[in-house]
Amino acid sequence: MKIAVDAMGGDFGPRGIVEGAVRASHEYQIEILLVGVEELIKREFERVSPSKARITIVNASEAIGMGEGIFSFRKKRMSSIRIGTQLVKDGQAEAFVSTGNTAAVVYISRKVLGNLNGVDKPALALLVPTLKGMTLLIDVGANVDCRPHHLEQFAIMGQIFMENILGLENPRIGLMSIGEEETKGNDLTRETFEWLQVAPLNFIGNVEGKDIYSGKADIIVCDGFTGNVALKVSEGVIETFFNIARNEVMKNIFSKIGFFLMKRNLKRLYKKVDYSEYGGAHLLGLRGVCIIGHGRSSPNAVKNAVRLARTFVKSKVQEKIQNEIVRFSHGLDEMKI
Repeated sequence: MKIAVDAMGGDFGPRGIVEGAVRASHEYQIEILLVGVEELIKREFERVSPSKARITIVNASEAIGMGEGIFSFRKKRMSSIRIGTQLVKDGQAEAFVSTGNTAAVVYISRKVLGNLNGVDKPALALLVPTLKGMTLLIDVGANVDCRPHHLEQFAIMGQIFMENILGLENPRIGLMSIGEEETKGNDLTRETFEWLQVAPLNFIGNVEGKDIYSGKADIIVCDGFTGNVALKVSEGVIETFFNIARNEVMKNIFSKIGFFLMKRNLKRLYKKVDYSEYGGAHLLGLRGVCIIGHGRSSPNAVKNAVRLARTFVKSKVQEKIQNEIVRFSHGLDEMKI
């Protein structure tokens, strides 16, 4: 298996990405195509000693910065993102992983790879830990402006994902809103509620932000703006909580002793909520596998993003989405006539 990795993405450039890719190649016994400025990648190789890793450098003379807009996406034809997605389209790689500019990855991958038949907008789907296991949050940033039928498609893709990746039968689907009552929310959520009610899905109604980590729903559907805000707020709360806890621990000898006794449990807790353990989000609905990681991804996060890509390829989820989305769409159309 070959997986292309964008070496120029993220907030810190090639350093952590190269290290994470080398770790992934060692641990998962796969070949990594590192896409980026060859000189910079080779410089990082000297630091991580990749002699036994199966790494191939694919030169890309341009990089898209985290703050650049759509004009740059179009202008930079030799960017690492464009070349990486082209490798997937040409069959030279089975998946593409990037921790770079999310808007750029979404835009370019749609242009290069194209959408699956029946999918209007690919959506970013992220597994988050809950009290009862895992919940899929979709969309977390690919689509700011959505219509009800887009959210319906997100729900369908989410169901196929959860059935094939986590083995959940008939997963519970919730719609993110500001209240559980069907009359709550804006025009989008109220209209989407009506669409999901008649869809052949296990729709359990509206859920609120507090339900993301409760395990009330296996899939939570929302537009990309709402999902991204919810995700970033969650990350901020987790980081703040652990920073406060760290400061409190250092205040006196008794709290230090308590911390020492609880250290192992706290490490397990942190590992469960640490985004680097989950690698990134799947861009569902493309004609190819694409994983988008956090801009601040550590080498561990990059390694786990590659693991996600490998799992996704082996599970053939994109092919199953293609087969099922058409069948679901036909069934929905007949019900709405």
